[in-house]
Amino acid sequence: MRGRRLLLWGGIAVTVLSAYLAVRNADLGEVRRALETSDYWWLIPAFAALAVAVVMRAVRWRSLFAPATRPPFAAVMRALLIGYLFNNVLPARAGEAARIIALRTDAGTSAAEGTATVVTERIYDVLVLLALLFVATPWLPAVSWLRAAAFVGLLIVAGVVAAIIVFGRYRERPLRWLMRPLTRIPVISIERADAAAANVGQGLVGFRDRRVAATALFWTVLSWLVLALSAWLVTLGFHLELSPAAGILVIVATNLALVLPSSPAAVGVFEAATLVALDAYDIPASSALSYALVYHALNLFPYVLVGLAVVAMQARSTRPAAETGVDA
Repeated sequence: MRGRRLLLWGGIAVTVLSAYLAVRNADLGEVRRALETSDYWWLIPAFAALAVAVVMRAVRWRSLFAPATRPPFAAVMRALLIGYLFNNVLPARAGEAARIIALRTDAGTSAAEGTATVVTERIYDVLVLLALLFVATPWLPAVSWLRAAAFVGLLIVAGVVAAIIVFGRYRERPLRWLMRPLTRIPVISIERADAAAANVGQGLVGFRDRRVAATALFWTVLSWLVLALSAWLVTLGFHLELSPAAGILVIVATNLALVLPSSPAAVGVFEAATLVALDAYDIPASSALSYALVYHALNLFPYVLVGLAVVAMQARSTRPAAETGVDA
């Protein structure tokens, strides 16, 4: 309970500080004028690109499961949308747990395996984002935090390499060893702990199967490039006259910032990170903030609306079974 309170208050502090940093140099009158004079037709192709990227990320998540336990695409898609919903309405990235639970409920997927695939996803995401940042460097302005990003990337690569070596040599034995302390809980037997370790091992197939890893990395790269396209298309509506590479810088900055604990939907954090990215192009703070607000709205309201629709459909589909006493 104490840890949750610390996380909650830490998230509030990060949000307040980020919101202050986002607005401190902005002229709110200029922000309003920029919002009034922007060409919002560009949001249509930007939304289309966003939708395509979401489908790609569902394909990527599904590809990270072992072929023998891979859930149906429709169930993965629904669980992912539910996860996006809860990430935007609850703090501390609660949507990650929500989509694991949703997939278990919908497709019977082991929670341990689902959790392992989500962890693998996050590692792939950070690695690919940093790789895209370094590849795009010749087309980007000077980025002050590039060295720090390189350090983080090296640490993650070292961790992934170590995990591959350990799994290649010892298979599931390290996972069983890590799970053994759980057997001190009366309701968890050694057999259940070993089964959980086996499920986690299946969920980490993306670190030991080259075909699974290659497929997942392909969809990860492609989805981030499409998301970068979406971010760049929004800049056209604000007449910022930036190259498509700016979209890469925006998604790298905003998504690395989401590692920090914050309020629901990363309010303030998202805007501050966008301003950091656009500051490299010497975009005035007022113009950058108006863009950040609209780009954030594009990445918030569709997820909430679609997620609510999916939750409603799931509730309707399970209600008849519950009312008749049938085990769904």
